[in-house]
Amino acid sequence: MSDKTPGNSSPRKQTPILEVPLPTEAVTVRRKTGGEPDTYLGRLAYNLQFIRGRGALEISIVLVVLLAGYVIASLISPTGFAFLNPNNLSGVISQSVPVLAILGLAAGILMIAGEFDLSLGANITLSAIIFIQTSEAAGLWLGIAAGVGTGVVVALINGLIVVYTKIPSFIATLGMSFFWMGAGIFINGTSPAALTTSREGTMEFLFAHNFGSFRSQLVWLLIIGVVAWFFVHRHRLGNHIFAVGGNPAAAEAISINTKKVKLMSFAIFGGLVGFASILIAVRTSSIQPGGTATEDFTLFAIAAAVVGGTSLTGGRGSVIGIIVGAALIELIRNGLLLAKAPGFYITLFVGVTIVIAAIFNKLMEGKAR
Repeated sequence: MSDKTPGNSSPRKQTPILEVPLPTEAVTVRRKTGGEPDTYLGRLAYNLQFIRGRGALEISIVLVVLLAGYVIASLISPTGFAFLNPNNLSGVISQSVPVLAILGLAAGILMIAGEFDLSLGANITLSAIIFIQTSEAAGLWLGIAAGVGTGVVVALINGLIVVYTKIPSFIATLGMSFFWMGAGIFINGTSPAALTTSREGTMEFLFAHNFGSFRSQLVWLLIIGVVAWFFVHRHRLGNHIFAVGGNPAAAEAISINTKKVKLMSFAIFGGLVGFASILIAVRTSSIQPGGTATEDFTLFAIAAAVVGGTSLTGGRGSVIGIIVGAALIELIRNGLLLAKAPGFYITLFVGVTIVIAAIFNKLMEGKAR
């Protein structure tokens, strides 16, 4: 069959048989056009639209306003609202925020890939127990490897169940969380796993040392945050995570192995959870089997990701937004404690915040497009 129309010697333009849309950040975000502004202010506004689309800009503004309010309240009443007290700042900014931010990054990256892992709290407990027992028996470095490795193995087993049985991750990981809680009790018994002499020296310096104005946990957050940002927003595999979470069918159409990407996301999740469990174990010097001491981390980690602009349906989110979301949650928790609010107010706040943030992010996602 000829490609030329009668009476016309020019070839007829072929139309594509199938066009597969890929409306995810893997393609749309950071794409430059010929009309990009040349001025500094123009480029700044041009770049802010991408930050705004990911939710990081709005939540950062909220954080700044909240901080300003806290500072003013603390200056007016230093004893009644001791936010600026060095001990309070060291405890919140240098310890609580880094741990929640790392867990938020774990949950957020997995959510960008379109999955959840509700066994996060149980994973923390089991990984911390393995870290403590190995450190006590064989030394710090093997303990670190065992703790992080346990987190990865737990998450990968969850991921294999989700990917190959196609059971919704919400249900599969919820069920597995009880299994991992039981595994922790089976390995350690019902008594707390405690760090004794091994907590001193190198371990304390690396994971819980007080440098005066900041602690070791803050350094680890900076390192992990920078690595995560380059991987998620500047690496090809990060683009694959966005593509798989945003449109799995389209991702497969452009030869992305969705199963491998999801398993990789679960492995990253597990590694970050395992490392966070080390920070928690060294800070507290012990961990209670059964998951009761760490179960709240699951809710707060997901909340940090959602508040930071991560979509509950996958394909959208940012590293900066997640870290800012974690900081906002910890600051509000700290404010409620300083104001002597009842403990249940904190849980109430997190639940309402998740719903409000999800609605807000949905609205902003539509405007950013």
